[in-house]
Amino acid sequence: MIYSRILGTGGYLPERVVTNADLEAFVDTTDAWIRERTGIERRHLVVDGETCCDLAERAARRALEAAGVSAQEVDLIIVATTTPDQYFPSTATILQRRLDIHGCPAFDVQAVCAGFVYALTIADKFVRTGSARRVLVVGAETFSRLLNWEDRGTCVLFGDGAGAVVLGAADEPGIIATSLHADGAYKEMLQVPGGIGNGDYANNRVTMKGNEVFRFAVMVLSKLVAETLAANDLTMADIDWFIPHQANLRIIQAITRKIRLPMERVVVTVADHANTSAASVPLALDQAVRDGRIQRGHLVLMEAIGGGFTWGSALVRY
Repeated sequence: MIYSRILGTGGYLPERVVTNADLEAFVDTTDAWIRERTGIERRHLVVDGETCCDLAERAARRALEAAGVSAQEVDLIIVATTTPDQYFPSTATILQRRLDIHGCPAFDVQAVCAGFVYALTIADKFVRTGSARRVLVVGAETFSRLLNWEDRGTCVLFGDGAGAVVLGAADEPGIIATSLHADGAYKEMLQVPGGIGNGDYANNRVTMKGNEVFRFAVMVLSKLVAETLAANDLTMADIDWFIPHQANLRIIQAITRKIRLPMERVVVTVADHANTSAASVPLALDQAVRDGRIQRGHLVLMEAIGGGFTWGSALVRY
């Protein structure tokens, strides 16, 4: 039987750093308020001319190097993004061109902040069915371009970045299980109202009902942890590391209290880059791998939730 496992990880954050103190100059907020309400200290933002694919390429190359896999060995590319470079072609095909890869499938996945977990699930299915042997999975966002920089309830929360993994065929499970969910009934809670289909080009900025999103995220992500563990006959004691979506420290803390997990086993990177949407989970994974916390053989539970709502988990033996 064929399984998939993570061969290598990579991440990239834009060079431009915007601290909470920097935001105080043009947003009605304070460093103390942002830290207390979100745990965020800084975010990395793209500059004019810097694209989503620029970030994706840097993260992808680092993941390929870590995996010891050449670009020409890749036979599937999936990019999770809400902020593609163009309406079409997909950012995945633009990345494919950058990496000088030709002929293999390449496509984008749009599930907002849950996009990487969705993409990882799809990649795992391709490998398990024998349709691919080396898959490049990237979560990349230039989310700052969707923000209203006069809305302190949203603009302080997000940043830009990219994270990537290379999946490879294996004899033993690496991606043990994934679980995906969505419910469009809640779309008004977190969305960009405008779009091509509805012809509303003016309303192209993020809107969010913050308190409702907070409550919903804690509820469904806590339930998702229990669901994932039960489906695999595990308890939290079996999990070496928990990587939640890096949206808000208070959400992370509320979830860990519900699932009775000490923060010492939780990977938290939100202070350094804010919510980078689909890049959030792979960036946290890459940091924990590179700083030595996550070792080969560790059992890692990842989960994320995105506007729509979409949410999902991945149970991985690294």
